[in-house]
Amino acid sequence: MLIPGIVFAVIFAYYPLYGLIIAFQKYVPTTGFHSPWVGLGNYEYLFRQPNFVRTIWNTFYIALMKIIFGIVVPVIFALLLNEIRSTRTKRLFQTVVYMPNFLSWVILSGVMIEILANEGIVNLTLGRFFGIEPINFLSDAQVFPWTVVVSDIWKGFGFGTVIYLAALTSIDPGLYEAAVVDGAKRWKQTRYITLPLLMPTVMLMIILSLGNVLNAGFDQIYNLYSPIVYKTGDIIDTYVYRLGIEKAQYSMGAAVGMFKSVINFILLLLANFTVKFVTGHGLFS
Repeated sequence: MLIPGIVFAVIFAYYPLYGLIIAFQKYVPTTGFHSPWVGLGNYEYLFRQPNFVRTIWNTFYIALMKIIFGIVVPVIFALLLNEIRSTRTKRLFQTVVYMPNFLSWVILSGVMIEILANEGIVNLTLGRFFGIEPINFLSDAQVFPWTVVVSDIWKGFGFGTVIYLAALTSIDPGLYEAAVVDGAKRWKQTRYITLPLLMPTVMLMIILSLGNVLNAGFDQIYNLYSPIVYKTGDIIDTYVYRLGIEKAQYSMGAAVGMFKSVINFILLLLANFTVKFVTGHGLFS
């Protein structure tokens, strides 16, 4: 039964690793893997480029904000949703917040461009009810990163909510009954029972998220950004796309991609070690 999965992984995950050799070459398509060897020359060139260093910072910043709020918001919403006693109402809210997860960023980006325009529904609402001047959500370099973070949380927090709700259902109801007998109110029950028992799941999600800390969301940002917000919105993936695909600098694109993968792998191991050392729960034994 494992053979199909192993074959699939070898063909599509391990065999293509040989292509990383072009990150150390001055790759020319006509000569293929026999292109001139330059060693670390591509990396030396990249790190001398101010734009590349800037994209690293942008990627870390946007990805960390997504990870932090992508954990906090689903946990809070799951706790609130868990307090609803009506099963029908709970399922309704759960379905509504989960629906955006099924839509691609190509579709959602088109919707967001319309509603976040200067004369879109968001700016009209802010101006009519709060007297706020129109905000350039997609063309202001200072606002754009937060637009990306908030929209990503809106799209994905429904999935996280489902995970945390499943973890909440595994908590022994007898613990809450004993707490009520001891006079504990809802807040103390949440603080001393719910949150501690929910922490292993939270830690697991944090570890998995840190493994993708340099994946700030190519499909989302590529469909939303423009040259005017490159300063704060350009990330490693979009930089690789423009460098490797649009400008046909394949060696540079491969070098950046390899750099990102190595950093992600190291951060995943460090996060797992740290969390396991502190809590005793880790992704790897």
